[in-house]
Amino acid sequence: MKHLLLITGLACLIGMPGCNGDKADSDKPTVAFVTNGIASFWVVAEAGVNAAGEDLDVNAIVKMPAEGVVDQKRILEDLLTQGVDGIAVSPIDPEGQQDLLNQVGDATKYITHDSDAPDSNRLCYIGMDNYDAGRMAGELVKEAIPDGGEVMIFVGRLEQLNAKLRRQGVIDVLMDRDSDSSRYDEPGKPIEGEKYTILDTRTDGFDFAKAKAQAQDAINKYPNLKCMVGLFAYNPPLMLEAVKEAKKTETIEIVAFDEEDGTLLGIQEGTIHGTVVQNPYQYGYKSVQLLTALAKGDTSMIPEDKFINIPARQIRQDNVLDFWTELNKLLKKDPPASAKTSTEVEGK
Repeated sequence: MKHLLLITGLACLIGMPGCNGDKADSDKPTVAFVTNGIASFWVVAEAGVNAAGEDLDVNAIVKMPAEGVVDQKRILEDLLTQGVDGIAVSPIDPEGQQDLLNQVGDATKYITHDSDAPDSNRLCYIGMDNYDAGRMAGELVKEAIPDGGEVMIFVGRLEQLNAKLRRQGVIDVLMDRDSDSSRYDEPGKPIEGEKYTILDTRTDGFDFAKAKAQAQDAINKYPNLKCMVGLFAYNPPLMLEAVKEAKKTETIEIVAFDEEDGTLLGIQEGTIHGTVVQNPYQYGYKSVQLLTALAKGDTSMIPEDKFINIPARQIRQDNVLDFWTELNKLLKKDPPASAKTSTEVEGK
C-alpha cells in the first residue's frame, strides 16, 4: 500500500517539471494538462505531456487534484488567472462542473481527455470509447469465468462519464445485451442474467485504503464471489492484495483496467486474468500537441466529430511482457522484472 501511494504521489511531491504552475518561458505558449486525481496512470500521461512540451518547445504544465472536484475547480480557476493558452482536463463531474467548464472554454482553448464533458463547449475530446472499453473488460470476465457466477465492480467514482460508460459496457456484455452506450443501470442492487450476477458497484472516492477495504468486505460478504472487476488503475492491485490475503486466488478471478505495475505483474504471475489498457502517454502527448496548434490558430487536428480516438487494448498473459517493456521504454525505466515462479505465487 505504501509503495503505491509513494509512486502515485511522486509527480507533485518532488517538484517534477510538469507540476510547476509558473510559466517557465513567457515567450512560449503555455498549456496545461489537468487530471482527475493522483494515480500511476497519470504519471504515464505526464511523461507524454513532458515529451510533447520538449518536442514542440512549449511550456507544458501538469496539475493533479488530490482532493476531488473542489481541488480541480481551484486548479482550473488558478490556470485561468495565469492566462494559459490552453487547458486539457479530465472532468470529475461533467454535469455538475458544466458552468465552470464553459467558463474555461470562454477564456481559453479548452479540450477534454480521458473522460469527456460532451455537453460543455470543449473543442475536442482525446481518449478512447469508454463504453466499448467496458465491453472489452466484460469479454475478459467471460474468459475468466466462462461458467458464470457472481461479479463485483469497483471504481473510484461514478460521477465521471468514463466510469459510467465502462461500468455499463461490462454489465451489457455480461447480460448479453446489444451495444447501447445510452443505457444505464443504477447501482445499489444486483443485476441478474442467465449466467452472471453483478452483485453491486463499490466506489471509493480515490481513497486507496477504502478501495482495499471495499474489496476485503466483498470477499467476506459474498462467499460465492467469482470475479472482481476494477475500473480505475489503482483498484486491481489493491483487489489482488485483498484476494491474496484471503487466500482465494484459486477461486476469485480479477479483471482490470489500465497498466499499474501491480496489475501487469499479476497478469504475468497468473493472479489477474487480464486488463484493458488505454494509452495515457498519448493522451498527454496529443493534448499538448492539439492545444499548441489551437494556440497558434490551427484547427486542422480537430476531426469532424471532435473525437480523437486512441483505441483501448486487451492485455493477457501472452502479451503482457511485450506491452510492459514498451511502456517502460516510454517512461525511461528499466525493463520489467521477470514473472515470479509458480512456487513464489501464493495460491497458484
